[in-house]
Amino acid sequence: MSEGTMQRRVQRDQRDLGGAPTASRPAARARRLPRVLVAAAAVPVMLVAAGCSSDSGSDGGKDRKASDSSASASAAPSPTVRAAAFKRLPPEACEVLSKKTLDDLVPKAKSGKEGTSDDIERRAGCSWSSLDNNGVKGSQFRWLNVSLLRFESDVARGAGDELAKKYYDKQVGDAQSAEGAKGTESEPVKGAGDEATAVRYQLKKKEGTFAQQTVVVRAENVVVTLDYNGAGLAGEKTPDADGLMKKAQKAAAEAVDSVVEANGKDSPAPDSPAASTSPSKASGKD
Repeated sequence: MSEGTMQRRVQRDQRDLGGAPTASRPAARARRLPRVLVAAAAVPVMLVAAGCSSDSGSDGGKDRKASDSSASASAAPSPTVRAAAFKRLPPEACEVLSKKTLDDLVPKAKSGKEGTSDDIERRAGCSWSSLDNNGVKGSQFRWLNVSLLRFESDVARGAGDELAKKYYDKQVGDAQSAEGAKGTESEPVKGAGDEATAVRYQLKKKEGTFAQQTVVVRAENVVVTLDYNGAGLAGEKTPDADGLMKKAQKAAAEAVDSVVEANGKDSPAPDSPAASTSPSKASGKD
């Protein structure tokens, strides 16, 4: 093979491999290498920067949320409820009515029987019974009971007067739906507490016919329930229901007076409904 032929073959083989091995090719390759290294080095830098930025934003968001939550909690007002008007009940439940009133309603009664209570400043009561025995002409029986319930204001349950209102409504409803009652009638009562209702009906028993009068009064956060009934026994006539009701309403208003007096300077203002009560207490108690 001639020298010229061998040279042309070498050149062709070199072209098939990517070009002739000229001096300019290694130089170009050397120039491209730094740019590739610089670009490759830039990639992890960008990734690190992006990672730092993401972490910083995440932590900052958590911190802001925690701060906002703390600020919100500290700014939220504590739950409150208005204070109850009456702080106590009369210390002696059997003295909520004057001797004059008791002589009128239960003329032959001995000392009252005080109800049991584990907290006399919230719940109290007293009852009296009277039997006017006229021998063969029969007897007149009377029974009187006064109960007082005071409600405290409570953040979870509500204001004292609202709780008393619910109990007042229940007491009225119970009186209106008494088992065995005949001829039930209801009417509002004026001049006693914030609201008052009188309920009357008759109950027939083996001893005779009993005329029942129930007066329920709410004065602010205190509910007074007065039950008064009478019966003619052994042939005596049933007492007049109107007369019994008039006495019961007067006694209920007097019981509210006792609640106001027991609270003294803590009682509601004189022009409030709860403080607008009957003047019968002026007769005093013995």
